[in-house]
Amino acid sequence: MLKTIKPKVTLVGAGPGDPDLLTLKAVKALAEANVVLYDALANDEILAHAPKNAIRIFVGKKIGNHAYTQDEINQLTVDNALTYGNVVRLKGGDPFIFGRGSEEIEFVESFGIPTFVVPGISSVVAVPASQGISITKRGVSESFWAITGTTSDRKLSSDVALAAQSSATVVILMGMHKLPQIINLFQKENKGNLPVAIIQNGTTAEEKVGVGTVDSILDIVKEQRLSSPAIIVLGEVVRESNKLKGFYEEFLSKEIVR
Repeated sequence: MLKTIKPKVTLVGAGPGDPDLLTLKAVKALAEANVVLYDALANDEILAHAPKNAIRIFVGKKIGNHAYTQDEINQLTVDNALTYGNVVRLKGGDPFIFGRGSEEIEFVESFGIPTFVVPGISSVVAVPASQGISITKRGVSESFWAITGTTSDRKLSSDVALAAQSSATVVILMGMHKLPQIINLFQKENKGNLPVAIIQNGTTAEEKVGVGTVDSILDIVKEQRLSSPAIIVLGEVVRESNKLKGFYEEFLSKEIVR
């Protein structure tokens, strides 16, 4: 007797990179998967939670190298669900924050396939937190912006210019290739001394951190050879981090001497 295939797709957030930051619900979803379609994860150890006989398909996107187009990924998800049943679509961070998760869910549901969502710990908050940066802090920052540095048409988001005018913490993802433009916008608002942290490969063993100010961060990026994937944090809360406080105390003393 043939076993009836019951298609199901679970959209799972893999978190910021550290495999220990995967949620228990994500682990349970992976353990029941027949197929895992996964992005370019910061840590492949996460895939070990899927059964050994589960089909694993890499569908990630890297700069200049896309394994599949978004339309192809959508169709692969549906085809595998109809063929094998339980599909986990595994995406870095949280799939609903710059992850196109809602688009994928809508496509799958248009075929009448049940869908479920397991939120992930977003790098927007987790990566700064790993360096002791609280993106909101009483008396320092009442709110924060989370912005994609590069829009779908490969341009800098117009929201960055608006964010530069505010007193809020600004967290920019996918913005390293637009960093000179970002810095220019903050300089136009006379925020040259605003603290900046750039965290590359956050929460992983390969994590690198560069700290400075709006006026100095481009030189620091060059000196430390920082690159993507990285998160850019601009705001007074960076100075408040116990891990980074020493740098800013030294920086201020040098400014006073001048």
